[in-house]
Amino acid sequence: MRRYVLTGTPGAGKTSILRRLGGLGHEVVEEAATAVIAQAQARGEEQPWTQASFIDEIVALQRQRQLAATGPVQVFDRSPVCTHALATYLGWPVSPALTAELERITSERIYERQVLFVRNLGFCEPTAARRISFQESLAFEKIHEESYRAFGYELIDVSAVDLAHRVAAVHSVISGPTP
Repeated sequence: MRRYVLTGTPGAGKTSILRRLGGLGHEVVEEAATAVIAQAQARGEEQPWTQASFIDEIVALQRQRQLAATGPVQVFDRSPVCTHALATYLGWPVSPALTAELERITSERIYERQVLFVRNLGFCEPTAARRISFQESLAFEKIHEESYRAFGYELIDVSAVDLAHRVAAVHSVISGPTP
């Protein structure tokens, strides 16, 4: 099984790429943080990222989704390393649950060492779940890069070009021979 992570700055188009890859027949796994935020906001919690349980909820959903994926090639919109970057960005401590999950994905070699890093498009559209300015997204992008490198991953840049070219670039990596 080959599991690839698609990551990068908020608003860079990861979800659009992921949906196109799904249309090409790849097993894709949606981002957990967005789902956690949407569920909390549906319960009336306006800013769930301010709650101490936020990071652990993301970790639990990421693990659940990773374990449920069965295809020979899987593409994940973010990983626990992204959750580490998020905790760092928010100023939250790295929780025991996140530490345990980072140790599990490292020791079990869950994800390919090559991570597809989607570069920003020069802007960041706000959504109900994404309330971050473009400047803040650039700082978050840098923390993501630092986190992945600190955990020993190789970043493969997915340039800020049109969607078709981005999808083609990612597809060529995940469809190629095992690295």
